[in-house]
Amino acid sequence: MTDVLTPIPTDLPRLDMPQIESRVASCPRLPSLSTVNVALREILSADNRYTSQIAEIIRRDPSLTARLLRLVNSVYFGFSTPINSIEEAVFYIGIRQIRRLAMMTPIIDDFQMLAGTAKFAWRDFWQHCIGTAILTQEVTGLFQAGTDDSDYVAGLVHDVGRIAMAAAFPDHFSVIHQVHQETQEDLCEVERSILGVDHTELGALYLRNHRLPEVLIETARHHHHPERATRHVRIVAAVQVADYLIRHSSIGMSGNRSEVSLEDWQNASGWQVIAQSRPNTDIAAAQAHMLRGVDRLASILDSLV
Repeated sequence: MTDVLTPIPTDLPRLDMPQIESRVASCPRLPSLSTVNVALREILSADNRYTSQIAEIIRRDPSLTARLLRLVNSVYFGFSTPINSIEEAVFYIGIRQIRRLAMMTPIIDDFQMLAGTAKFAWRDFWQHCIGTAILTQEVTGLFQAGTDDSDYVAGLVHDVGRIAMAAAFPDHFSVIHQVHQETQEDLCEVERSILGVDHTELGALYLRNHRLPEVLIETARHHHHPERATRHVRIVAAVQVADYLIRHSSIGMSGNRSEVSLEDWQNASGWQVIAQSRPNTDIAAAQAHMLRGVDRLASILDSLV
């Protein structure tokens, strides 16, 4: 790693915070983050869950329908005969997967619109985000009973700062990733040097501007350093652990090309945060469980994005 960052192009100024805040304020809102398919979630949480009712609501969303059918017909499920019926797909997928799809689909669709035409490996990025969301819920599920799905959404949007950067600062975004790819310097340092702020602060700023829940803001800001979070620390820690494991396993691509070794993941500060807040947790057993489960993710994500 070099000691001096690659020189910034002379026609691309480093911005100050008022300039950054002004541009981020102009970014459109992601309506999915506040509405997240309310009608479907109400049916899924009802005492009487009828497959036909769920299927009828899924039919109203072509993107959700397509993802559902791709998932159920993926290698992961391994059916010999293709499944074309939404009712059958709902039966085989199960309520938990349907809930994930219902939350993920509008958010990813909004993400893509916000990112616009910025050149980037967006499919790999979406796979990284979805994989992190799934594993975040796996981590939190090891240590506590059912949640309200805020852990899943936090994992899904932890890198929203990269999308806001692509939307508000497309030229800076392009140069940052070119420099990072060529030099392998720390991505956050490159972002701060070229733009004036890194994606973690940018993501927190974007989410706060749109009055989104504190758990999402804390996760966006502190997912690299969960020990710095003041609230929702276990969810922030779970997101870091999930993010590290996804990167270690080379599933998708967040844009951060720095390698994460097995030791990096096992020694992530998020594990210490979890151990401190849940002192009776067997961290070694939790890590072994996570490693056994990560292999199935690749086939799932290929069918979702």
